[in-house]
Amino acid sequence: MVLYLSVAIIAAFVLWGLLNPAGLGTAAEAAVAWTTGTFGWYYLLAVLGFLLFCGFLAFSRYGGIRLGRDDEQPEFSTLSWFAMLFSAGMGIGLVFYGVAEPVSHYLVPPGGLTPETPEAARAALKYSFFHWGLHPWAIYSVVALSIAYFSFRRGEPTLISRTFRPLLGQRVEGPIGKTIDVLAIIATVFGVAASLGFGAVQINSGLNSAFGLSIGTPAQMVIIGVVTVLFLISAMTGLSKGIQLLSNTNVILAGLLMAGVFVFGPTVFLLDTFTTSVGGYVQDLINLSTRLTPFTGATWVGGWTIFYWAWWIAWAPFVGLFIARVSRGRTIKEFILGVLGVPALVSFAWFSVFGGTALHAALAGDTAVTTATDADISTALFALLQGLPLGEILTGIATLLIASFFITSADSATYVLGLQSSGGAKEPSNPVKFTWGIMQSLIAVALLLSGGLAGLQSASVMAALPFSVIMIGMCFSLFRALKSEFPSRTPGRTVSDTPTRPQDGPAPASD
Repeated sequence: MVLYLSVAIIAAFVLWGLLNPAGLGTAAEAAVAWTTGTFGWYYLLAVLGFLLFCGFLAFSRYGGIRLGRDDEQPEFSTLSWFAMLFSAGMGIGLVFYGVAEPVSHYLVPPGGLTPETPEAARAALKYSFFHWGLHPWAIYSVVALSIAYFSFRRGEPTLISRTFRPLLGQRVEGPIGKTIDVLAIIATVFGVAASLGFGAVQINSGLNSAFGLSIGTPAQMVIIGVVTVLFLISAMTGLSKGIQLLSNTNVILAGLLMAGVFVFGPTVFLLDTFTTSVGGYVQDLINLSTRLTPFTGATWVGGWTIFYWAWWIAWAPFVGLFIARVSRGRTIKEFILGVLGVPALVSFAWFSVFGGTALHAALAGDTAVTTATDADISTALFALLQGLPLGEILTGIATLLIASFFITSADSATYVLGLQSSGGAKEPSNPVKFTWGIMQSLIAVALLLSGGLAGLQSASVMAALPFSVIMIGMCFSLFRALKSEFPSRTPGRTVSDTPTRPQDGPAPASD
């Protein structure tokens, strides 16, 4: 039922986008304007709450609870674990916005700052850190931790709905639970489709920079078609082969590209930029987390921060399920510190190198990157690379990296969507994965036809609102379950900090 209902809803949306793209674009624009204008405050407070909740769990007595049997060891090595969660969680978006976002903020800064000044440059990197730092990974952690705990420790199927058993009881297996799973699938499909669209647009820009391929929707449709075939082939090989291999490849390519820009760029300036920006981010974290502009009526926060929070929430069921699947055997503290800390630091380094190099050139009077960003943000990265030594080689590496991230994200999402729509099956059937692979690509096409990059952003914002409510419920349900692992405090009795496996539920799932 979950599979058929989800496919039917998404197929209807695809038909709307293919038959009447202008109508879909108009409706999506109106829905996004209403959502960001009405619920901006809600998104900010909810995401801050997710971050605080993760911090509490990591350093509370619950941090020692293992996601699996008490004596179980992690399934994947730490390096492969980091590679897979980073590739699935940030891949295409980080490459797409690594140059474009800091330069965009530099040209149109928040808070009434004067554009194209050193103050605007500092704010640009600080906000880039904010949008790609701890908050998105807290969103992912809430979903991933809930699924991993209930699946590996309580023996539940790997479904979003089953994380609600402490609150809903047997109703998680009925219509309420199926509704939760359908909403999770819809959020996943739209969030991932937006990223696939971004990837197709930027691959198009990379091929234009390297080979002169014209930039436009027809070329992007062909790119989506070619990459769809590649990620479907990878999806059929299973999690431990295709996705793990692609994730490790991504880390190598990303490391080579970042090292090249770091060496050929203003190296000392980049080191100073990283240090200063991290300090500014930490110092202003709470202020950034609660910043709206009700008195000035400015729309900058809605256009950037609220969009990002909605995008991360739309990605959360996909990334959360995937991270949960590869995190078995780790303690809650290890899981949260790893998922929050390492990818955030890598994102900071990425923006410092790519954004810092672009801002250094802009402050020195070189307008190549700012002009390209202002005209088409998908070309920002390649405008930067073409201005560096060995620019052609770096452009080739960047294009390969984007394509590899594209394949990895789509491959991972195909696996997760198949899992969600197959009752939590550990290895969904190839026909189910094939169906979801095609649906993702068709939605990316429909969104590009209906509104280009704006259409891709709109889809994420619309899909995120209902799932954010589900995430809040997941926090309450997880906390109730974790409390049951410790005996109640009674007069004259000492409570141990060692968790006791709850006896009221299925046994832990075995391999």
